[in-house]
Amino acid sequence: MEPGNNTQSSELFLLGFSEDIELQPLIFGLFLCMYLITVLGNLLIILVIISDSHLHTPMYFFLSNLSFVDICFISTTIPKMLQNIENKSKVITYEGCIVQVYFCIFLAGLDDFLLTVMAYDRFVAICHPLHYTVVMNPRLCELLVLVSWMVSAMHSLLQSLMALQLTFCTKVEIPQFFCELNQMVQLACSNTFLNDMVMYLASVLLAGGPFAGILYSYSKIVSSIRRISSTQGKFKAFSTCASHLSIVFLFYCMSLGVYLSSAATHSSHSSAIASVMYTVVTPMLNPFIYSLRNNDIKRALKRLWIRKVDCNVTGRFSIAQGAIAPNSALFKGQIFLYV
Repeated sequence: MEPGNNTQSSELFLLGFSEDIELQPLIFGLFLCMYLITVLGNLLIILVIISDSHLHTPMYFFLSNLSFVDICFISTTIPKMLQNIENKSKVITYEGCIVQVYFCIFLAGLDDFLLTVMAYDRFVAICHPLHYTVVMNPRLCELLVLVSWMVSAMHSLLQSLMALQLTFCTKVEIPQFFCELNQMVQLACSNTFLNDMVMYLASVLLAGGPFAGILYSYSKIVSSIRRISSTQGKFKAFSTCASHLSIVFLFYCMSLGVYLSSAATHSSHSSAIASVMYTVVTPMLNPFIYSLRNNDIKRALKRLWIRKVDCNVTGRFSIAQGAIAPNSALFKGQIFLYV
């Protein structure tokens, strides 16, 4: 972009998916449904894990954190997009854009670290089952989550502070439905060499590093599963990893798709579609994958449903007893007087 009237623009414009006015109600309804499904589905996962003592294990402790992060992740982008569609506006303030950049980087990085921690948990459970309870003790689990939060927060703070140094031309149009750092850097009028270097270095260390850790963990897991003699034992060991492996595949494939599409083509439409896949679709699918492919979650959901039904039945029975009891006493009194 040619540097013209360089300024710290107070307003930016999110172009979204389409300029067609007739499509806006459809886009609004579609993304509202996806947002509600994601929030309610992940809240249900958290509720089930908290309420069922059988799920108070390291694996589900990490899963509840992942579900909470997914709720926050989708809440960073979709409500603003829905508000803009409702108000027929594409404007976002510069401060709002920087805040959105901060939380998007923070929560995406946190997703990445939590998936790595969950892979390590599966590695210890399958490769060192006798030492699992000793190694994955509550203190270590809390420490792993705390470190993940701290590293993600510091990384996103660094990127956000560097984004504050960028200067833009008079009108900044971001071809996305949210403020994506990569798009902001491309649209800046100032020198972005340092921003590019920090982004690439962070991608290698904070995305490539955890991904390498996940690959290493699963290479050891596959090696251990192959040594199991019984077919049933192999299936049981693999089933404990299937849900997590599906989430890892989705997250990394969608994230990689975003950057490949933006690098290979200059189409804003394809880039926006790719961004939807990892910011909206992946968090939405997580509860379905864990509820449909995980037997522990299925059993916990059944127990939660049974408890709810029992409470309703007990409550109605108690109300009925309260209504009958006075009549019974009156009936006994009438008999006594009659006698």
